[in-house]
Amino acid sequence: MYSLKLTENYTPKLSQRETEKAIKLVKDGFQSVFSSALGLERISAPVMVRSGSGLNDDLNGVERPVRFDVPQAGFEVEIVHSLAKWKRMALSEYGFKSGEGLYTDMNAIRRDDSLDNLHSVYVDQWDWEKVIERSDRTDEFLKSTVRKIAKALADTKDIINGLYLALKEKLCPEVYFITSEELLKMYPNKTAKEREYEIVKKHRTVFVQKIGGALSDGTRHDGRAPDYDDWDKNGDLLFWHYALGEPIEISSMGIRVDAQSLLGQLTDANALDRLKYEYHKGIMSGSLPLTIGGGIGQSRLCMLMLEKLHIGEVQVSVWPEEMLRECKAAGVPIL
Repeated sequence: MYSLKLTENYTPKLSQRETEKAIKLVKDGFQSVFSSALGLERISAPVMVRSGSGLNDDLNGVERPVRFDVPQAGFEVEIVHSLAKWKRMALSEYGFKSGEGLYTDMNAIRRDDSLDNLHSVYVDQWDWEKVIERSDRTDEFLKSTVRKIAKALADTKDIINGLYLALKEKLCPEVYFITSEELLKMYPNKTAKEREYEIVKKHRTVFVQKIGGALSDGTRHDGRAPDYDDWDKNGDLLFWHYALGEPIEISSMGIRVDAQSLLGQLTDANALDRLKYEYHKGIMSGSLPLTIGGGIGQSRLCMLMLEKLHIGEVQVSVWPEEMLRECKAAGVPIL
């Protein structure tokens, strides 16, 4: 079943044609500010990878990729879930050096995602990755990078507000950092999502650190594949979304695994069989560079910037007929 949140008296602040123009302005403006702030250059990226290559993002380990055969190539491929692993190999293959990085437009299909105000089976994001030194694998380096992204987001919002005077909300550029364990201790009787709600409602811009590993109560704040983020050096960047009245995750990012953390996390996930893949071999041997990276949701960013209630207002996807009827009746225009 889908989930849909409708709020009283919601009225889109931009018409559909204004929205389409604004989407381009948001995307063009943000990627320019963001890539400059992090020192990234744009490269091309695949929509599909070869099945069995170990390159697709495994997400929580249960989501099914869209898979099909390519008869003339003689093998199967699958639509990417994200480019979390591919980017690191691209940095190596293209000869990127320490301090240099890439970003790309990533388009994915996540067929098993829930359908609601924030989730669609179509995923569009900027995937980015940057080569770092071993001395950069610290909390402070991670936080410094998060602050640059948050400032780029806040600056972009100010620019868009100046172009569309109907838009009034501002983004807080000051990031509140908290670990998932600290959040658990702060709100021990709430679920992970409820804890995020409370902390983001209070601080507006929050980076929840250390996601993927088991917490002191035996639960996990959220799922993470064991072979790209270092679970001790990652997190989610969340902003308060005024139209929805709840947090919205704009970026999942982190310092990536080295040989030691990869081995530990694969052991934890009972996934040591992945060490047979070229990507994993490259990390274990040290032939792949140490990196930091993540993804920034393009449609979610447009939702936040343009103060939209539903992600379907800023992207064209597929939705249950009943959801479309409910949105139409509530005055929520789905593209």
